[in-house]
Order: sequence, then structure tokens, then C-alpha cells
Amino acid sequence: MNTDTNSYTFIFSAVLAVAVAAILSFTALSLKDKQNENIVQEKMQNILSTIRIHKSREESGKVFDNYIREKVSINKFGKIIDGIDAFDVDLSKELYKDLDKQVFPLYIAQKDDKKYYIIPIRGAGLWNAIWGYVCLEDDLNTVYGINLDHQGETPGLGAEINKKWFQDRFIGKKIIDEKGDFVSVRVVKGGVKNLPVSEQSHVVDGISGGTITSDGVSNMIMERIKNYIPYFKKIRVSTS
Repeated sequence: MNTDTNSYTFIFSAVLAVAVAAILSFTALSLKDKQNENIVQEKMQNILSTIRIHKSREESGKVFDNYIREKVSINKFGKIIDGIDAFDVDLSKELYKDLDKQVFPLYIAQKDDKKYYIIPIRGAGLWNAIWGYVCLEDDLNTVYGINLDHQGETPGLGAEINKKWFQDRFIGKKIIDEKGDFVSVRVVKGGVKNLPVSEQSHVVDGISGGTITSDGVSNMIMERIKNYIPYFKKIRVSTS
């Protein structure tokens, strides 16, 4: 073939374009599998962190089933929904559904002969989505651990919700008051010590300069956990 002709140049360019496209497509598919694996392992890592099991992302994938003994999906009435894997439930999609149609995933962990109940949460911060997991002790009241993260909160302010020093403030707090009513755990500005003693076990100190994000965390915890109360009541009845 005459390499000096326009037809040769066109054919060569076309073949090269197809070859490059094929290579890029193969690479993208190969990377997608690895990316999906990393996403799953990171999710497992975050869930385990709420029961104070801190492993690398890869190690979390290996030990996840050793601690997470049950995964259940429930509706707003506290009824278990068969056929839906809680791990596959995407809260970013569920939040756009009517409450009657939402699925609420729950992870039940076992550590040192004690049960823990881990609730996925998701809401809105100042700039974008915030999310995480709240772990309750087997009294279904006391916060054992929490994992929080965000998509675009302000560095040094609202973005601090993913720091250990902030998340540790939730440990030991109660979601049920002395009357047996669900009150959640709120993030407050001005200091916990300035509140009545009866309220102090249900609040944590907020982040200075991160008021809107702090309010978002409060709303997120309240709005998500309240949907699990009917299920928790059934557990209490069955174990009493």
C-alpha cells in the first residue's frame, strides 16, 4: 500500500483510534472491578469501626463476617423485609422514596459475647451530603460508636465531623430519655455543661464555626434512627 496517499492516512488513523479505544475500554473495565471491590471493603471498614474494630480496608473485607452476624432490612413498621440484602441498600436512593416504600438496613454485630446494632445514616450538611453509621449497645439506647463522613463540608469547620475527636463525643450518649421516649442525640452549640443534667446524656458539643453541618448531623441521626424504633420495641418485647 502506498503510504503517501490520503486513504492510507485515513485507514491508519481509523485503525489506531479503534485500537486505542479498545485498550481504554479494557483498562476501564479492569479498573471498575477493583474500584467496586475497594468501595465494598471501605464500607465494611466503616461499619466495623463503629464496634471499635479498626482494620485496614483489605483486612476489613476478610474479617467482616466474623463480627457482622446478621443483616436485616426492615420497613417503617419494624417488619423484616425478606429478599433484600441490607448491604445492597443505597440510602442515597432510599431517601428520595416515600417513607412507606423506604427500606431501612440494619447490621447486627457480635463482639465479646455482646450484640451491637449498627444503623446506616445519611442526610444533608452545609454544602452536600453527609453520612455514616451509628452503633448502639444491646440496650438499644447507648451509643457505642459512630462513623461520620461528608462529601464537601468546609475544611477546618464542618469537615471536622469525620475526625475521631468529634466522633468520640457521641460514645456513651443515650437516644432514649428517662421516660422511655426517643429523643435521639443532638449536636449543640454553647456547651453540654450549660444544659440541664437531664439533657446532657442526649447531646454533644458542636464544632466551632460548623453550626449548619452540626445541625445536619443532628437532623440526620434523628430522622434515620427514629425509623428503627418500632423494630427495637419488638426486640425488647421478645427478650423481656
